[in-house]
Amino acid sequence: MKSSLSLLLLLFLIVVSSCSTTNDDPNPIKTIELDEKSAELIEAENEFGLELFQKIYAEEVESDNIMVSPLSVSLALAMTYNGANGETKTAMEETLKVYGLTPEEINESYKTLVAALQSLDPKVVLEIANAIYYREGFPVEDDFVSINRNYYDAEVEALNFGSPQAVNTINDWVANKTHEKIDKILENISGDHVMFLLNAIYFKGIWQSEFEEDDTEDLPFYLQNGSSIQVPTMQKTESLPYYSNNLFRAVKLAYGAGNYNMFVFLPQEENTVEDIVDELGLDSWKSWMAGFTDTVNIDLKLPRLKYKYEITLNDVLTDMGMGIAFNNGADFTGISKGGNLQIDYVKHKTFIEVNEKGTEAAAVTVVAVIVTSVGPHNMQFNVNRPFLYAITEKDTDAILFMGTVKNPQSEE
Repeated sequence: MKSSLSLLLLLFLIVVSSCSTTNDDPNPIKTIELDEKSAELIEAENEFGLELFQKIYAEEVESDNIMVSPLSVSLALAMTYNGANGETKTAMEETLKVYGLTPEEINESYKTLVAALQSLDPKVVLEIANAIYYREGFPVEDDFVSINRNYYDAEVEALNFGSPQAVNTINDWVANKTHEKIDKILENISGDHVMFLLNAIYFKGIWQSEFEEDDTEDLPFYLQNGSSIQVPTMQKTESLPYYSNNLFRAVKLAYGAGNYNMFVFLPQEENTVEDIVDELGLDSWKSWMAGFTDTVNIDLKLPRLKYKYEITLNDVLTDMGMGIAFNNGADFTGISKGGNLQIDYVKHKTFIEVNEKGTEAAAVTVVAVIVTSVGPHNMQFNVNRPFLYAITEKDTDAILFMGTVKNPQSEE
């Protein structure tokens, strides 16, 4: 059902509306005033998200439905970035598109952005949470902990990774922060795992203009192979922001006061969803967003949606330039001075339900960090055959005793 991808292609690339409202508007639109560095971060965030989605879509050729939260992935990686040094740090900056910003500017901008996003609209619930769990006894740098607590409001806790309860603790955190929409992110914890960095996002938005449930009916939905299926399809007539070009037609659906919106991109008859994804890029995205200037009366039909999606992002992120973080050349001495750390995996899970009332969605990203070795191996010295020994005095080097042993059990 690849065509349904167009319905939620960029749901989590959140666009904040800046329309003005009158004082008696029951749902006034709040605005976010961004400083220069925060604006740069959002542009980097969008560029990262668009490329991430392109690469996931290219990789997931067998998946019917895909959904990612670039914000969730980038927040989890940003926390990890605070422990990176050297080439690893540079590679993560290039992958996240934040080159040109200092670590302090990155962290401060994320803090500003997250705080603003969560306080915009009383009719939209947007909750963003971060956590770091590390192996009990593993030495973690104080600066790494304090930065992630201060800027990302991360819960930081040492756990006994050898106990089965540790997996339950982390999965319970995930379930709680996503309102049970995603019930777990970890299957197990290996002996090499020393840290898990997590982000969770929960979104629930009520349509500014809801669909009537009585108008929903089963209608055909045409698959890429030319066949069709009957799906529950919501319907309404509304004046909506609209944009079209030679690639697609698109509408903008508002939640609550209008700060949060869903954009639905429908390929032109001669095009496919792949054609839209191929054109994703920061310049194209800006141009498309600027095109939603006309409001048109539209008879809208939109399928109900409800599904989950999961992907391990190692290959995608490696392709985007941060492969060094996944091998033994990684430098995460900012996490622990002892080094010998690398990312084991970055796993991403999402959930979405779109119905007559609105949209509920959740995302979780976990960055699993492992120790590649515990330091130099101890030399093995097994005295298992005849040997010589000596007893000396340390200041004069005088040999007090010397002997050989051929049979340790013999008293002669």
